[in-house]
Amino acid sequence: MALVLSTLLAACGSNGGQSPILGTGGLNPVTVPTVTLVTPLPNATGVATNTQLIAATFSKAMDPATLLPSSFTLACPAAAPLSGTVSYVAASQVATLTLPVGTVLPSNTVCTATVTTAVKDSTAIALANNFVWQFTTGAAADTTAPTVTSTLNANGATAVPINTRVGATFSEAIAPATITATSFTLQQTASGAPVAGTTSYSGLNAVFVPTSLLAPNTQYTATITTAVTDLAGNPMAANYVWSWTTAAAADTTAPRVIATVNANNATNVPINTRIDATFSEALNPLTVTTPNFSMKQTVSGAAVAGVASYSGVDAVFIPLAPLLAGTQYTMTIKGGAGGVTDLAGNPMAADYVWSWTTAAVADITAPRVIATVHPNNAINVPINTRIDATFSEALDPLTVTTTNFSMKQTLSGAAVAGVTSYSGVDAVFIPLSPLLASTQYTMTIKGAAGGVADLAANPMAADYVWSWTTAAAADTTAPTVTLVSPVDLATGVATNTAVNATFSEAMDPLTINTSNFTVGGVTGVVTFNALNNMATFTPNASLAAGTTYTATVTTGATDLAGNPLATNKVWSFTTAATPVVVPPIALLTAAPFGTFGGTAGMTNTGISTQVNGDIGTIATGTSMVTGFHDTLGDIYTETPANIGAVNGKIYTCTNSTTGPTSAAPNAPACAIATQARLDAQAAYLALVAKPVGGASPAPGANLAGVTLLPGTYVAPGGSFLIQGGNLTLDAQGDANAVWVFQMASTLTVGGPGAAFPQSIILANGALAKNVFWQVGSFATINAAGGGTMVGTIIAQSGASFSTVGNTTISTLEGRVLSLGASVTLVNTVINVPAP
Repeated sequence: MALVLSTLLAACGSNGGQSPILGTGGLNPVTVPTVTLVTPLPNATGVATNTQLIAATFSKAMDPATLLPSSFTLACPAAAPLSGTVSYVAASQVATLTLPVGTVLPSNTVCTATVTTAVKDSTAIALANNFVWQFTTGAAADTTAPTVTSTLNANGATAVPINTRVGATFSEAIAPATITATSFTLQQTASGAPVAGTTSYSGLNAVFVPTSLLAPNTQYTATITTAVTDLAGNPMAANYVWSWTTAAAADTTAPRVIATVNANNATNVPINTRIDATFSEALNPLTVTTPNFSMKQTVSGAAVAGVASYSGVDAVFIPLAPLLAGTQYTMTIKGGAGGVTDLAGNPMAADYVWSWTTAAVADITAPRVIATVHPNNAINVPINTRIDATFSEALDPLTVTTTNFSMKQTLSGAAVAGVTSYSGVDAVFIPLSPLLASTQYTMTIKGAAGGVADLAANPMAADYVWSWTTAAAADTTAPTVTLVSPVDLATGVATNTAVNATFSEAMDPLTINTSNFTVGGVTGVVTFNALNNMATFTPNASLAAGTTYTATVTTGATDLAGNPLATNKVWSFTTAATPVVVPPIALLTAAPFGTFGGTAGMTNTGISTQVNGDIGTIATGTSMVTGFHDTLGDIYTETPANIGAVNGKIYTCTNSTTGPTSAAPNAPACAIATQARLDAQAAYLALVAKPVGGASPAPGANLAGVTLLPGTYVAPGGSFLIQGGNLTLDAQGDANAVWVFQMASTLTVGGPGAAFPQSIILANGALAKNVFWQVGSFATINAAGGGTMVGTIIAQSGASFSTVGNTTISTLEGRVLSLGASVTLVNTVINVPAP
């Protein structure tokens, strides 16, 4: 059943956080109960028409006598409420509205659910306001059985703390009343002795809590039976069973936040974002609530209404309505007593707080798969592999499920049992047992409605499918760290540096975290780039000047076959005696644009052009933009021979020929385009001002066949060429490495003449987002078609990719921004780099 968020359909309730009130005599502060999670999620689309249950989770124990068909209602559409019965599960603090058997909701209809202020907690305190949310039904019933997509603890795990809770995440929302002491059980594997405990349910997660410590060094088996059903009444197809072995002692380590989306101090965050926090270990999902995971406007302190949910090691806050534009927000995850805890009951040591500022617009760009481990048609894949897919942006972890990320034997079609997990921009499928030798397998990541979606609820445009063939044996080779940056014993290191480690092979991104990658005495976040097998530790604050730091990657880091590093990798570096800061090149509002046509517009010729990002111009007149359409349905002068897909929005100062902006003033889009051009102009001037110098000797005018280390390079005679060979940019393991190419006049890639496309090769961790081309006049890129250009091109007088008549696709991993003249594309694919 699809539960993918869409944009807000109507106003929703406003009591997203707890509100203090005064008790008797005004002396004892108490809190009103709130709704912390709902099912279906707010603004979900494609909800099955045979959905039988609507659920609401509360922040406190509630009075069941106040949960009645009159105080918990559903209307489809927003008219007379449907009849139903209301029940309450005290262990989970979940109320359920159950519709009569055989009820079929109208298809493609907006439904409104309401929990009224008649609902009170166990101390007779009522909700402060009605809690109202909406969802939209799909076209059909749900007949798909729910599945377990991941478990806590993992199957086959060892050294599990004896004070653990046991958890399971499902592929879809489950009927809370079906999670019971008989449908979710735990026993000692050898003796079969049952473990006493209680069960509860929240979001997509079921939790079994043993009533006492488990026995040390003992194997346990957990079972979830077919008595568990989804909201449409579909039972699990078979019992789900997994086992693990305890350690000798309890877990007393507090969980930590290791990454957030959005980052602290981020700007231009879409107004339709969800907010994600990744933890150092699995949490007790029952503690991921809006009292513990809350959001407010930074300046006014106004609370943001929303719900919190959880999957794997990620907690997600979902605002009920779009955020205000150009506004700073602050997220707080509560630590200490009563806050977020891990599965052993250990709370975070302290509150975790971060802030960021919204953009003027929503994000409508669909996520894409940009790399896979293993590549399509790969051979000799180890039989003990995990399967990784890297995306163009952060995903909503609630959509990374075995329904949306599945595997089968190609020839027989037999499904492979497994679980999914997610970290950063990587989704991982983990088979429950070794694969068959010398067998082809096919992976499918589901797109479109109900599939994998980003944090703005944009689903992938279509399914992504790839296949590969296993080897005859498992992989038992330990990975190694091949490059580090700063290098060992480096001195004079910038105080705003990030620390990087490059591995010899693809790693399990779930093991690349702040537990396994540390810098002594420094707090920070760790990310992993599967494209170049590089881990990056980014400090939360600038390093101290004149100080020696030691970085460590531990043996907790493993490859995709589960092999750990043989030994810890340890190295040291020393910062400059006085603070040295390397300023970034800030694109600001120009960053989301794949192409910008300055004052003269954009033209596409051909049917294979695709821009994965926004496009824009401040030119007026519909003829200034030709051959493009965007995801909102705006079409600018397309013909059957000139079709350019924009996986984002077209921002112009004129109306489209067809679509939402064809009949309405386009002033808001024009304002955004105008600001983007101003920011591109500022970035251009910053590039001009960069002092020349780099780790490589100054190259000649032709960069073909050259390998360049990071630096700023100026074109002799005013023009750069890449003709007769490719250009290689070598980061030497430094994710901070930046290249700036300054040209007073032209840039020409490809040739000589109109033939022979050329490419730029990124080596040893070089990133497209860190390559810049400042062009004083015009850029001509691969006039013959083909080739891969890399970096952000900012040109005064326009740019062209390929030539009319060419069908071979040219690729740009970056942006092409013209300040004045137009940009022309011919069968060109542009991929805007991730921040």
